[in-house]
Amino acid sequence: MFENLSERLERSFKILRGEGRITEINVAETVKDIRKALLDADVSYRVAKDFCDTVKTKALGQNVLTAVKPQQMMVKIVHDELAAFMGGSSTDVNLAGSPAVILVAGLNGSGKTTFSAKLANYLRSKKGMKVLLAACDTFRPAAIEQLKVLGEAVSVPVFSEEGEKDPVKVARDAVAEAKKQGIPVVIVDTAGRLAVDDELMDEIAAVHSAVKPSETLFVVDAMTGQDAVETAKVFNERLDFDGVVLTKMDGDTRGGAALSIKAVVGKPIKFVSSGEKPETLDVFHPERIADRILGMGDVVSLVEKAQEQFDEKQARELKKKLARDKFTLQDFYDQIQQVKKMGNIKDLASMIPGVGKAIKDVDMDNSAFKGTEAIILSMTPYEREHPEALNGSRRKRIADGSGTSVAEVNRLLKQFEGTRKVMKGAVTGTLMQQMRRR
Repeated sequence: MFENLSERLERSFKILRGEGRITEINVAETVKDIRKALLDADVSYRVAKDFCDTVKTKALGQNVLTAVKPQQMMVKIVHDELAAFMGGSSTDVNLAGSPAVILVAGLNGSGKTTFSAKLANYLRSKKGMKVLLAACDTFRPAAIEQLKVLGEAVSVPVFSEEGEKDPVKVARDAVAEAKKQGIPVVIVDTAGRLAVDDELMDEIAAVHSAVKPSETLFVVDAMTGQDAVETAKVFNERLDFDGVVLTKMDGDTRGGAALSIKAVVGKPIKFVSSGEKPETLDVFHPERIADRILGMGDVVSLVEKAQEQFDEKQARELKKKLARDKFTLQDFYDQIQQVKKMGNIKDLASMIPGVGKAIKDVDMDNSAFKGTEAIILSMTPYEREHPEALNGSRRKRIADGSGTSVAEVNRLLKQFEGTRKVMKGAVTGTLMQQMRRR
């Protein structure tokens, strides 16, 4: 995401490269180029103008230290303003109430139902809360069944009433059921339409009035750009929602909605969603997004994702195995599965400072692991635990079974040995340091 904007802003900053000081002329030229970059990213004209006016004022008011180059100062100013325009800091969901009720609204096709399940999974897995999903979309065919399938996938119960067409009654009954069962959070998935109309707004307003949610979230497709911003504006005038959820962020290379929505609507972006998997939901952190837009990476998010998949017991066992030189192909396979759970491999790599630009044109996704996985899964359990037993005939059988070549099997085994040595060296070095401290 933001790939195109990142490139354009980088080109804008080059105007100041080699300049000894900030002047009204070189700042004006840079800001003009930044405004074009924002407009190309589908940021609204008013937001782009306000943003650039603020950047220009701050840049001309800076006393640039001799140790700081004008280009570096401009990057810092733009970074801080990007973060401020997107909300400044992250905002969590309000879970007040017994139960807390979260109303999810949006148009058809925005990813509303999928988000409801993702949010349920987020609250269950990361906050340890019991959640009840309420199927209140009685308008769209198969919406209730879709929510049930998604609920089952994330181990969250779904409340629905067969044949009931009144979403207000379903919502009320869902809240009553949650109280009865002692479930602290209810997520109400409401109906959408292809466009904003009075019938839709009246229906959502009625549900809102009936259950009095502690949190109302508006879900919008990020790829629709300024249409997303305008739709959010209309919804907010009727519903006065608490926050925005941007879905399909993996398909949005421009980022206009993310950059405009807070400035136009005045409500924070609370979550961003990409992909279909339940884990692909992230709290929106404006500063981290600004880092990524300006090519600074996002190491904090990368570490958080790693920690989410971290199994302390498994890590201790792995450390012991490495110290005894017992790291096996099965362990290697298990580590690949841990990495895959963290998300798309290219997105993860782009969080490392400087890497995003380097891999921009590289076709990289989790399918890159398929060949490796096929080879390891074509081995017997004994062979995975004893890679030294893989002679020529065994390697030929594995290649045939995995649809690869012997050369590819050999290459994997060589990579495995290299990985094992590096990991063993790291663990041994750490153990030696600990012994010296004692």
